[in-house]
Amino acid sequence: MKYTLIYWQDGNWFVGRLKERPDVFSQGRTLDELEENIKDALRLMEETDMLDVPPNFQVKDIQVEAH
Repeated sequence: MKYTLIYWQDGNWFVGRLKERPDVFSQGRTLDELEENIKDALRLMEETDMLDVPPNFQVKDIQVEAH
């Protein structure tokens, strides 16, 4: 899956979050470091998300229109 990284500079740091997962954010001293850190943060969040799911869960993608 592709994600969109939204980032900015705060002093000497690059700070960012994922557009599709605003709960996933990180920082790095370089843009490359931020990208690696955000990937790690996403993996950790996805692992944590799975801890609260019952063992017989199913997944269905749906489309929701905003008005």
